[in-house]
Amino acid sequence: MPLPTGRQRRAAIVVTATAALVSAAVTIAPADASAPPVSQPGPKPALVEPHSTFQGTAPIEAPKPEAAVPAKYPQVAAKPYLGWSSWSLQSTNYPGVNPDGPGSFISEKNILAQANAMATKLKPYGYEYVNIDAGWQLGGDEYGRPAANTARFPRGMKAVGDDIHKLGLKFGIYTVVGLGFDVYREGNTPIYNAPGCFTRDIVYPDLRTTNGWDQAYKINYASPCAQKYADSIVNLFASWGVDFIKMDGVGPGSWKGAPDDPNHNNTEDVEAWWRAVQNAGRPMLYTLSWSLSHRYAETWKANSNGWRIDTDVECYCDTIVRWNGSLVGRWWDLPQWVDDAGPGHWNNLDAINVGNGAMDGITEVERQSAMTFWAMNAAPLFIGDDLTKLDPYGVKLLTNREVIAINQAGVPARPLDQDQLQQTWYAKNPDGSVTVGLFNLADTAATVTGDFAQLGLSGKASVRDVWAGQTARNVSGKVSAVLPAHGSKLYKITPNQLAVPSRPADLTVTDTSRTTAALTWQPSTGATAYKVFANGKQVATSSSTSAVVAGLLPQTSYTFTVKGVQGNKSSEASAGVTVLTAKSDGGPVRYEAEAPTSTFTGNAGVGGCTLCSGGQKVGNIGYDASVTLNGITVPTTGTYLVKIAYTDGDTSRQSMLTVNGADSYWVNYHGLGDNDWGTPQVTYLPVKLSAGTNSLKISNPNGYIADIDWITV
Repeated sequence: MPLPTGRQRRAAIVVTATAALVSAAVTIAPADASAPPVSQPGPKPALVEPHSTFQGTAPIEAPKPEAAVPAKYPQVAAKPYLGWSSWSLQSTNYPGVNPDGPGSFISEKNILAQANAMATKLKPYGYEYVNIDAGWQLGGDEYGRPAANTARFPRGMKAVGDDIHKLGLKFGIYTVVGLGFDVYREGNTPIYNAPGCFTRDIVYPDLRTTNGWDQAYKINYASPCAQKYADSIVNLFASWGVDFIKMDGVGPGSWKGAPDDPNHNNTEDVEAWWRAVQNAGRPMLYTLSWSLSHRYAETWKANSNGWRIDTDVECYCDTIVRWNGSLVGRWWDLPQWVDDAGPGHWNNLDAINVGNGAMDGITEVERQSAMTFWAMNAAPLFIGDDLTKLDPYGVKLLTNREVIAINQAGVPARPLDQDQLQQTWYAKNPDGSVTVGLFNLADTAATVTGDFAQLGLSGKASVRDVWAGQTARNVSGKVSAVLPAHGSKLYKITPNQLAVPSRPADLTVTDTSRTTAALTWQPSTGATAYKVFANGKQVATSSSTSAVVAGLLPQTSYTFTVKGVQGNKSSEASAGVTVLTAKSDGGPVRYEAEAPTSTFTGNAGVGGCTLCSGGQKVGNIGYDASVTLNGITVPTTGTYLVKIAYTDGDTSRQSMLTVNGADSYWVNYHGLGDNDWGTPQVTYLPVKLSAGTNSLKISNPNGYIADIDWITV
């Protein structure tokens, strides 16, 4: 996909000095301003081996965080929060919203108008946070703490917060990581409540910069004065009655902070602010933005109440969003984060803009799909629309109590697979029901199906079409719908009889060799163990939701199934998954993308990569550029597990994998999000190959993809 540029535009609104914002995303190749780099050497972790077992991608992890300060207010973010935020309106060029120039929407008058509209229309449905985004601040006070822009907020922020609280709502505020240039004041600004501490004591001597726009000095937390500075700001916010803090520009993430870029690693800032929030004497929700790097997920989980997983949802155009901008990208960027969400910390998909079709810039079909996706993924539901101008359809979407209940249940969904643009997402609920979303991401109508066996469902069930408000009873086998382009369905499926142990869901083969296969699946309700079967014969047991089956025959087709076990009881078998083991003479075989037998089109080319196999990879793939790996030889026609090693410093990128010019699959490459284009990861998918020689073309006519190292079959 093209490199996101929304944050470049945002910085132009928020800060005065825009010259520093030219390189807002990844280091780009000179051939095209949107192309990814083909070579960004990084530090050397454990090398990715072709026969290793990986669940999704290679286990590239940041150092584990030290023990974090425990949350003193567990009620904060116990469920995904509901509310409104100002940035979507500040960022749009929709006529009349920002009449005095970019970002001019933000003001005390407009914020309180939105708060009143929320109290009247949405508060009964659980919406409560009113979040004031960038633009409220102008410089700092005598202690370097943020100060309000009095032209926009003449009574100051406490007065605005008091008015929000009088409506029974909660008050949110925005800040940016680092020490602002404007409050450094040659290092002579004293730190509040910290005798002997000045701004010169909390920065590095070389005044290195940080945050997503390099618009602040990086703080040196080796100085005890640094924690005092974080405390002083958080305590000031608490004195204003703040209930919610959004910290922006945090890295690693947002295409900065790769391991060789420590200036954009803000984990110490996040930890310091978390300590300050817990000790401020007031419950405050603390969330991070934007597009955080997943390899630091443990740090974000331990030291915040949530994190943005993606770039801005806004299109920075004459509407608020567009489907083919960053909106649809969330279906691809979210999967690697699913298991990180839970009570106290949630995956943030950014503002939900479905309340006014004309202003939103998306169709009613797309509006429903967005609301469905946000809700079933337990993402915070904070609206970006003008609450004073919601249209009837928008009100219907935002106030559907069943949809809100799915969101508030806090059970994030996951995709069954993403090898096509017709996708089924599901969440297994504690009561045995399954929430299912069918999505057609294609630009033409298509049928999308959710198979009961893959979803872990047995027998007959009641199927609730949530948006239609209709229930079909005694349904078995599947749910299926013909969906328009970008359309969706949202179902709640409840079995007539809850089997314990229940059927395992989503059985997947994650690795194969000549004699082994690695499997994962989703847990079976009530199961204490699992039996694994190959071609109907039990071949393994497991106490977890994964197993490596050994003793298989080379070049043999196996259909694997799994049963949950509780005492003497076994569940119905999972849906089967069929794959061929590798051939006996040296398989699996690795095929280098840069091999002389590969075919290149467009600007695709070979570049250096220190950690890649052979020190090279193929990059600049996408649009009219592709790479085709030729000579992929198998002795038998069937389904093989193809593994792809790649590098991706973006949030995620996608490609089409076309086999012999015919069958095509979509591949989702989870990105590191921190501009690290030198650390390989691995993904996999079952692919049907023909006996003899095959070719695999990797391309995307609509966007740039990850750089490719090798594949194995």
